[in-house]
Amino acid sequence: MVTKHLDQKILDKAKVWLKGNFDQETKVKVQTLIDNDPQELTDAFYRNLEFGTGGLRGIMGVGTNRMNKYTVGMATQGLANYLKKMFGEKTRLKVAIAYDSRNNSRYFAEITADVFSANDIKVFLFDALRPTPELSFAIRHLNCHSGVVITASHNPKEYNGYKAYWNDGAQLIPPHDKNVIAEVNNIKSIDDVKFIPNKNLIEIIGKEIDDIYLENIKKLSVSPEIIEKYKNLKIVYTPIHGTGITLIPECLKAFGFNNIHIVKEQAKPDGNFPTVKSPNPEESSAMELAIRLAREINASLVLATDPDSDRVGIAIRDDQNDFILLNGNQTASILLYYLIKKWKEKGKLSGNEYIVKTIVTSELIKDIADQNNVECYDVLTGFKWIAKLIRLNEGKKTFIAGGEESYGYLIGDFVRDKDAVSSCALIAEATAWAADHGKTLYDLLIEIALEFDLYKESLLSIVKKGETGAKEIREIMEDYRLNPPKTINDSRIIKIKDYLSLKEKNLLTGKENTIHMPESNVLQFFLEDGSKISIRPSGTEPKIKYYFEVRDKPDSKAQFRSMNKVLDQKLEKIIQSMGLK
Repeated sequence: MVTKHLDQKILDKAKVWLKGNFDQETKVKVQTLIDNDPQELTDAFYRNLEFGTGGLRGIMGVGTNRMNKYTVGMATQGLANYLKKMFGEKTRLKVAIAYDSRNNSRYFAEITADVFSANDIKVFLFDALRPTPELSFAIRHLNCHSGVVITASHNPKEYNGYKAYWNDGAQLIPPHDKNVIAEVNNIKSIDDVKFIPNKNLIEIIGKEIDDIYLENIKKLSVSPEIIEKYKNLKIVYTPIHGTGITLIPECLKAFGFNNIHIVKEQAKPDGNFPTVKSPNPEESSAMELAIRLAREINASLVLATDPDSDRVGIAIRDDQNDFILLNGNQTASILLYYLIKKWKEKGKLSGNEYIVKTIVTSELIKDIADQNNVECYDVLTGFKWIAKLIRLNEGKKTFIAGGEESYGYLIGDFVRDKDAVSSCALIAEATAWAADHGKTLYDLLIEIALEFDLYKESLLSIVKKGETGAKEIREIMEDYRLNPPKTINDSRIIKIKDYLSLKEKNLLTGKENTIHMPESNVLQFFLEDGSKISIRPSGTEPKIKYYFEVRDKPDSKAQFRSMNKVLDQKLEKIIQSMGLK
C-alpha cells in the first residue's frame, strides 16, 4: 500500500468512489490507483473537472477530474435542471445529441441521452457519428431547447469533451453559460443524477437530417454553372480519422464535384488517430499523407478536417507548382473575397449585408468588406459571438459569412457554429471559379494582395503551467496594461484596445472610446506601420497567446513572393523586440 504518500483530502475524495452508487468496474480501478499509482490518483481527484463556458473537456478515466460516466452525468443533470428553470416544468423540453469519432464518444452520448430522458426531456440522438455543425443545424430544425455534442475537437486521443448548445444552435453565452455552470456545480453527488432512462423519450435520428442539412448547404452555391465546367477538378480530402467522412465527400458530390480522392489511411473513423501526432489541420504533419496523394495524382486542392468537422485546413499549389498550406486568415480571406465578388456580380448586394470576424482575425477581411460596401463586424474570440450577432440581426440584415483565424468558417445562417462541411464545398467552388478565370487560389492571394495589401500573420503560444503559471500570466497582462510599450520594433503604438476595461485609446489624440462588447481579458496594440498585436490568455489551456499581423503593399505579382519573406522577417523582429524569443 502507498496511501501514506497521498494527501489525505485526495485519498478521502477517492474513497467516496469505493462505495455508494458507483459501478463495480469503477471501484476496482479507483482501488488499483490507491494501491499502485499515487501520482495518477492525485491527478484524477485533486479537483473536479470544471464545467466551463463551453462545457467539459478532459482526459478520460476514473475520478472527479476525468471524463467518465459520472462527470458527464452530473453535467447533464445540471443542464437539465437549468432548462427546466428557464422553460418551465410543464414545457415538453427537447434536446439533440451528436458525437464524434473519439474513444467513448458513443458511450458518453448514450449516458447524456439517458440522463436527459430520465428528467422527462425528449432526446433526438444521432444513430452514428456526425459533424458538430450538423448538431447545430438539428437543434434549430427540430426546435430543440438545447443540444450536446461529445467531442474534444483536436485534443490528443486521451481526451474527450462535452459541448453544450442553446436553442438557437449556438454554444452558450451569458447569462446561460454562467447559469448552467452554477447548476452543474450544485450537483454535489452522483445520487443527485437521474441515470435510469426513459427509452420512450429517446428517438434515433440520422439520414433524414443529413438530407435536409445537405440540401440547405447546396443552396449556398453561387456558381453552379462553373462547377459544371470544372466538375472533374481533382480534390484530395482527408477526415483525419474523424466525422467528416460521413458527409463531406457526399456534400462535394452534391455540389457537382465528381473527382474526389479520399486519403485511405485516414478515412476510417478512429479515436486513436493512428497516422498523426495531432488530429489538427493546423498542423502540417496532419496534412502530410493528403499532400503526398495530391502530388501523386496531380490534384488542385487538398482539404482536411478535424475530428468533429467544424474546422478545415487547405493546401494549394503555388507559382512553383509546390503545395503550400494556407493559414486560417488566408482561407477566410479567399472565401469572403469570392463570396462578396459573386454576390456583387449577381446583384445580391443591397447595402444591407454583413460579414463577421473575430478581433484576432486579419484586418484584410474588413478591407475587403469595406471596399464592397458590406458591413464588417468584429466580435470576441469564439464562434458563439458570431452566432450571437447573427441572432441579433435576424430579420434586419443579411449574413453572408463569418470566420476566425483558427480555421473556422460559416457561410449562411442555418447553422450557428463553424462548419467545415459547407466550407469545404465553398472552398472547392472558389477553386473552380478561379480556374474559370484562368487562375489558381494562389493567384487569388496575389490578386487580393495587389488590390488591398499583403497581410502576414503569426501566432505564438507560451505555456505557463499550474498555479504559478496562472499567476505569471496575470502579471504579464497587468504589466502590459500598467506599462504598455511606446514602440514595438521601432514603430510607434498609436492605438490600444483593452477589452477588459472596454476602452479604446488613440495615443496620437488622447481620445478614448468605449468598446461595445462583453468584457474579455484581451489587449491589442495597433502600430503606426499598420501592424497589429493581440495578447490574451487562453480560455481552455495554460497558455498566453500572442497574435501578430503585419502588412505591406506589393507593387507587382513578381514582388509577392519576396515581400512574403520580408514580412516573415518583420514578424520575427516584432517577436524579438517584445522579448518573446
